[in-house]
Amino acid sequence: MSSNLIVQKYGGTSVGSVEKIRGVAKRIKKSRDAGKDVLVVVSAMAGETDKLLNMAHELSDLPERREIDLLLSSGERISSALLSIALHDMGCPAVALTGRQMGLVTDNTHTRARIKEINAGRASDILKKNHVVVCAGFQGVNDMGDVTTLGRGGSDTSAVALAVALKADLCEIYTDVKGVYTADPRMVPNARKLNMVSFEEMLEMASLGAKVLQIRCVEFANNFNMPLVVRSTFDEGDEGTRICQENPDMEQPVVSGVMYDKNQSKITIKGVPDQPGIAAKIFNALAEASISVDMIIQNVSAEGHTDISFTLPNTNLQEAMSIMEKKGKEVQAESVSSDSNISKISVVGAGMRSHSGVAARIFSTLSNNKINIMMISTSEIRVSCVIDSKGTEQAVRALHDEFKLEEEPVQVSQPATDASPTA
Repeated sequence: MSSNLIVQKYGGTSVGSVEKIRGVAKRIKKSRDAGKDVLVVVSAMAGETDKLLNMAHELSDLPERREIDLLLSSGERISSALLSIALHDMGCPAVALTGRQMGLVTDNTHTRARIKEINAGRASDILKKNHVVVCAGFQGVNDMGDVTTLGRGGSDTSAVALAVALKADLCEIYTDVKGVYTADPRMVPNARKLNMVSFEEMLEMASLGAKVLQIRCVEFANNFNMPLVVRSTFDEGDEGTRICQENPDMEQPVVSGVMYDKNQSKITIKGVPDQPGIAAKIFNALAEASISVDMIIQNVSAEGHTDISFTLPNTNLQEAMSIMEKKGKEVQAESVSSDSNISKISVVGAGMRSHSGVAARIFSTLSNNKINIMMISTSEIRVSCVIDSKGTEQAVRALHDEFKLEEEPVQVSQPATDASPTA
């Protein structure tokens, strides 16, 4: 493909009404008139996916995943067709394609499919005719011809995967915010927009509740070094946040952001026999159902028994509890319980590698605000704590203040040498 290609993805709020779709069409036409080849990926109109899911759950407590995929894929198809109609009306030729027509092939895991390959020949041919390609995001097709979906936020992954397949110059993610912030600006009014974030930091942020990007799209971009920019659909003057391989600042801030995720639940299996292979039986059962878990803790054994707790997305709680109740009986556990009133609070920053005492400051701040910690998880650049969901806002604001994230970090520059990387 031409190196003149850009991929633009527009989220549900960006195409949430006919008027907003017209606005997006104008923006695309402006890029096209500037000489760019443009492939667009769209999400379903805001609220459409939830509406369809609610109807499915009115009919069944556990609707079949295959049928859910077919149902939900209709939302993005509607958006892509409407946007293509709007572009045609403005004199900008466009062709709308479903995931199947786009050649996006996935595995057979319904509602959480992973991309296997993209046969983008048809899109390439359309672009060569100077038409805009408008692709329905979030969806693909498996080897049996069944429609599959990529999970929540899957349109981001569709966009980056297509950008990689077509060797685009850039992938732009358009949303209702101006970029990536040090915290959710709706919760922390003085949160600061970050001009640049490393892929490594963004991977952590995306996995920890930053809703601006899906983690799999960041993984794709990182693996193939695809430049990513997050921008506001509604503010053309803002340059957004650039996601890149490395933050070029010579001295990175200790903490880049505070994330939270309320869409978490905790399952506790009490009185499990403390024997080799028990944990494997428990978590293999979840893996077979393609249910991902996050934090896991096991208490110290007492009288030959122990307790195991783990967190997982709320959307998987009902299915996971059904599996765990059966597995609990099998391993002779005393009881299985769940708690959906939890929240995961995380502090992220590449500079944490070279600075000590960050965890102590986090724990002290939460303690000073009388917020109890249920579980703790860490990586080189992240500390996460599970707390009662009632304390979420207080915890995020207190940690944001503790690390003074509203302030611009001090930039430390060094003279360039022959061995130094250049911008």
